[in-house]
Amino acid sequence: MNNIKILHVCLSCFYIDNHSYQENLLPRYHKKMGYDVEIIASQENFDENGEKTNEGEFREYLNEDNIKVTRLEYKNIIFSKKLKLYKNTERYINESNPDIIFVHGSQFLDLKIIREYCQKNPQVKLYIDNHADFSNSAKNFISKNIFHGIIWRQNVKQIISLTEKFYGVLPARVNFLNEVYKIPKSKIDLLVMGADSDYIQKLTENNSEEITLLKNSLIENDDFLIVTGGKIDNAKKEIFHLIKSVKEVKGVKLVIFGSVIKELQEEFYHAIDNPQIKYVGWIKSIESYKYFLAADLVVFPGRHSVLWEQAVGSGVPGIYKRWAGTEHINMNNNVIFLNDDSSYTLVSLLNTLKYKDKKEYKNLLKNSQEIKDSFSYSKIAEKSIDYKTTK
Repeated sequence: MNNIKILHVCLSCFYIDNHSYQENLLPRYHKKMGYDVEIIASQENFDENGEKTNEGEFREYLNEDNIKVTRLEYKNIIFSKKLKLYKNTERYINESNPDIIFVHGSQFLDLKIIREYCQKNPQVKLYIDNHADFSNSAKNFISKNIFHGIIWRQNVKQIISLTEKFYGVLPARVNFLNEVYKIPKSKIDLLVMGADSDYIQKLTENNSEEITLLKNSLIENDDFLIVTGGKIDNAKKEIFHLIKSVKEVKGVKLVIFGSVIKELQEEFYHAIDNPQIKYVGWIKSIESYKYFLAADLVVFPGRHSVLWEQAVGSGVPGIYKRWAGTEHINMNNNVIFLNDDSSYTLVSLLNTLKYKDKKEYKNLLKNSQEIKDSFSYSKIAEKSIDYKTTK
């Protein structure tokens, strides 16, 4: 134990227990590095079926990593949920008495309390990340011009001089910090999201038989196994192109995990009524790694999700839809980007890659294995707090 305390602040959005998001894995790996770690979080959580919940009351507990979590209540004033104003934020930050504060998302007005804490304690190192970009935020006039353009920009502006580094977790989110909040580029860096590398190592070294058994349960003989996953909603309807494409390629099986919004369920269940398609429903986030490691190929034809970095960090070859500001996952020709998601393009690619003994697939696999450690949370956790100067 190095006696340095890191406080993770998750008051801008959700904090989900037992999950594999960055909000879970950074604290976990900081604790593994020997730091004393604590989390202050909002009321927003997910239930065991992956549906959003609101806890509704103050709670303190130890999470799955034996890290103290304090869930703050919203203040009893109008717009407190929208503006993210909480009861007793100052009290719990002072009680935590951190040496390092890592803020997950700056879009909450109680950020001013962190600013005041840092002003009173100038030795404290402050890092702030950003998960907003133009694909998930600032999509209408009020959001773009009122919230992000005025409220959140002014909120961040007052804390720039106290912040060691602002991180965008995608290149698109690096640009968002500069373009929308006017944070100087010298203060901004890319901090990629990644994969639970210790868990992947445990699976591949000690439980490889488990992965083999899983794969054998999903395919027959030498079938080529494709895996995709995530929440299927109106922003990810490209999944239907993938399903259609798989049906046109012999010797290929597709496994899909995740939830499907009610509006698309009838169309989805009709589409997957085929022996080449298997839907396993919603699974715990930690289970997704087993499916990635069992896969010959992952395909994500729709919008970016954290599963992209988890799959790349698992070392599995992949086909991904090209989105501006997300090309960082291709560091070693380890990714094929879809410039169009038509069935014609997918069928052509699958017919090329399904032959695992040919150079196209072998090169993609080799390149994927070589680059996976770049998306390891053991490295990301070190970078997040500038470990070389903090330790």
